[in-house]
Amino acid sequence: MAQRRKPVKAPPGAPQHDHSILVLQGGGALGAYQAGVFEGMTEHGIAPDWVTGVSIGAINAALIAGNLPERRVARLRDFWERVSSGIPLVPPAFFDPMRLAFNRVSATATMTFGVPGFFTPRMPPPYLQPDGAPEALSVYDTAPLRQTLRELVNFDLINDKNAKRVRLSVGASNVHTGNSEYFDNRDREIGPEHVMASGALPPGFPPVAVDGSYYWDGGLVSNSPLWYVLDDSPSINALIVQVDLFSAKGELPTTLDQVLERAKDIQYSSKTRFNTNRVKEIEELRVALGRLLSKVPAKMHGDTDYELLAPFAQIRRNITIMHLINRRLDSASSSKDYEFSRATMQMHWQTGLDDVRRTCAHPDWLDATEVVDGVRSFDLTQ
Repeated sequence: MAQRRKPVKAPPGAPQHDHSILVLQGGGALGAYQAGVFEGMTEHGIAPDWVTGVSIGAINAALIAGNLPERRVARLRDFWERVSSGIPLVPPAFFDPMRLAFNRVSATATMTFGVPGFFTPRMPPPYLQPDGAPEALSVYDTAPLRQTLRELVNFDLINDKNAKRVRLSVGASNVHTGNSEYFDNRDREIGPEHVMASGALPPGFPPVAVDGSYYWDGGLVSNSPLWYVLDDSPSINALIVQVDLFSAKGELPTTLDQVLERAKDIQYSSKTRFNTNRVKEIEELRVALGRLLSKVPAKMHGDTDYELLAPFAQIRRNITIMHLINRRLDSASSSKDYEFSRATMQMHWQTGLDDVRRTCAHPDWLDATEVVDGVRSFDLTQ
């Protein structure tokens, strides 16, 4: 668990805490929203000392943890401008009625030509490769991403135990066991392969080898790292900013494309509100368990069941969860997570930045609910 340090600055209306944790969901091209959120946090002096992510959230997390504070936003900008350079055109405002068509063309270009600095189509395609060959396991080659990470992320900084480094945790799915695993710089050295493993979504991207095992995208098991944070550090005193890229809530679709988009939202939202509500429910049960155990006679304190349950009752949480969810753009489609045009990237980034600015400028807009002593939640998606 992280050591106690100077209290973290929080937006008006939120309690102060010892730690600030940024939790980043996967979502491909939608990840520019997270970059905008981080820029807004930086503007208001909220500096995370622990960043955890899955898939594109892992890439954003590495860009944050792998750079000095004054360079983090610039490095995020470098990455997102690089991956959106395939279609750098930003159409004028009068083009908005045709934005959906533009985005579909952009997504088709991504599928056909790949994304600069990220991935390229395999030639010849995997269907023409011999069975068992690495090239037969994915449609795209992610070698460009490895080079991009080496250029934009200082892995020496991430792994320097003598520096005041940011804790970095990235989630991946073990191909062999089907289980979620997290690579954490508290326990091991992190390299490009760990970040790439977190974002290796099949069949587009190949599995990534780490220490003799192969890994795919962490979102295959769970697209939100919140549970890893809470399971790893059950008594932490922290402000947790959870940034999700897919909304669990939505309207009934009216077209087949909207059906595909809505299904993707439900699949990858990982029941985000369920997760935060579950945290509160567990806290209520913990408090109830404590009250129950206090009524057990002293002569029973040596009982095996009492000794098993007592540690859970002694956990003391002090957590504020600030939950931001990327809102659906009017021009969105089922291809929104692989639509990497410069115009759409800028829209996602600006939306994330505006959401943080709006929150910090109007604290009354926050709807805070304190369910029990140790857990508070702010839903910032209204």
